[in-house]
Amino acid sequence: MGESVTSRRGRVLAVSVTEAGRRITARLPYVAIHGDLAATVRARWSEVDGFVLCCATGIAVRVVAPLLGDKGTDPAVVSVDDAGAFTVSLCGGHAGGANHLAREVAGLLGSTPVVTTATDVAGVPPLDALPGFVATGDVAAVARAWLDGRPPLVERTLDWPVPFAGGEGPTRVLVTDRAVDAAAGLVALRPPSLVVGVGASSDAAPDAAAALLDAAMGRAGLSGDAIGTVATIDRRAGDAAVTALGRPVRAFPAEVLAAVEVPNPSTIVAAEVGTASVAEAAALLAAGPGAELVVAKQKGATATVAVARRARPEGSVAVVGLGPGHPRHRTAAATAAIRAADVVIGYDRYVDQCADLLGSATTVVRSPIGAEIDRCAEALARGAAGDRVALVCSGDPGVFAMATLVCELAPGHGAPPVEVVPGVTAASAAAALLGAPLAHDHALVSLSDHLTPWEAIERRLRAVTEADLAVALYNPRSSRRTWQLETARSILLEARPATTPVGIVTEATRAGEQTVLTTLGDLDPSTVGMLSVVVVGSSTTTVVDGRIVTPRGYLT
Repeated sequence: MGESVTSRRGRVLAVSVTEAGRRITARLPYVAIHGDLAATVRARWSEVDGFVLCCATGIAVRVVAPLLGDKGTDPAVVSVDDAGAFTVSLCGGHAGGANHLAREVAGLLGSTPVVTTATDVAGVPPLDALPGFVATGDVAAVARAWLDGRPPLVERTLDWPVPFAGGEGPTRVLVTDRAVDAAAGLVALRPPSLVVGVGASSDAAPDAAAALLDAAMGRAGLSGDAIGTVATIDRRAGDAAVTALGRPVRAFPAEVLAAVEVPNPSTIVAAEVGTASVAEAAALLAAGPGAELVVAKQKGATATVAVARRARPEGSVAVVGLGPGHPRHRTAAATAAIRAADVVIGYDRYVDQCADLLGSATTVVRSPIGAEIDRCAEALARGAAGDRVALVCSGDPGVFAMATLVCELAPGHGAPPVEVVPGVTAASAAAALLGAPLAHDHALVSLSDHLTPWEAIERRLRAVTEADLAVALYNPRSSRRTWQLETARSILLEARPATTPVGIVTEATRAGEQTVLTTLGDLDPSTVGMLSVVVVGSSTTTVVDGRIVTPRGYLT
């Protein structure tokens, strides 16, 4: 079974007009332009998803005001003062993502985010920015009443959980995947409950499936806003008729589709592609257990479509690596996974590390250190029940972290889809601060014998010395584990000279960061703690202009 998901990272442009502003944009991971701010914004307004304007708020307002059209299509606009003290969400707060962008920029610069959107300030769930939902209708009226202490009445045409309880009205929120007439004080909140199955011939035009689908959805009284996924046979996953529908694509082999019972099988299709159904089978399979076929196969000249409704939300678990600490080392994929989550679970310190990404509708579950099994079990249970869960950890989840435990436990928890989102691991962050000590073959070894017998750790250290590898030592020392680093040092000294370069990095990329260059002979274990990484060079490692370098051989 295969799956491909298409997503687009927001295109953000950082624009400066002063030298101070230029220095600020250089610290941001966006395309930077220096010069005529007004001309740049006018020229690029329809091309990008967001602007970070390094200028006074008044200047930014005057520049963008003539360009504003509709909040559903306008880009996000954030302004930053030349001192980098305040990051202001100017417009496009929810729909454009300016509130998120302001918090992201503030994290990168260490500035104060200024967000004035009323729902964000009051902690009221933003209906037009709830992860996983599309809201249409009188959003402003419902939000005003809610802010005045009158939560909306929640009504449903399908049983789908929402992250708020609602109230007595008089405004209403209707949770539905059906088309509804607009009315004052009514918001239709549509979850991704519908899955579209598509079959297409190789010569199908890009709009072949879309035309069929629009007509079928109209006859069934269903809303296109509730389409969450498109499903098809694997050989058609990249066809224009499938991708033109603009939703993530799930693709299945013919033999998997052939096992799905459908109301309208075709012997002709079976002879051609190896399954008696593509559209209906793919829709039902992707919609999961208990799915209902709400639009039977609709056949056109070169395409077929069918629509299935999920019986429950499709939950998932993303094991997210936040990187070593500073937001500038957090990947775009990690940011997206956390923002899209219904539930964020993690050790207190790691939840705090991504606090700028948490929305008012996000359920946050904090757990103490040492509760790793419970943490993973809860993440998997919530994912199996239909929540989109982000289980956060420091560094990379696959390096001495949570990914292995989640993968081991997943089969016993209904096996929700699991994604591992990589991050910058501590060894990489430490190596970058030291120079290039891990530029050649190297090893990562944890000195914690909490889960691994010391005998096994010692064998690995001796293998490292025999192979002459540079090594990064994780979990080198704690208040209760005081002898392991000294023992590791002695083992390494058996095969390496006392002059071997060593780097100690503590709190890499975080407040309190410390970097110490020493040698294996002079290494003082008492200066090392649990938040340190110790990097020990190989026989070829040297110090060049204050940087530890393990050569790759380019200059020899």
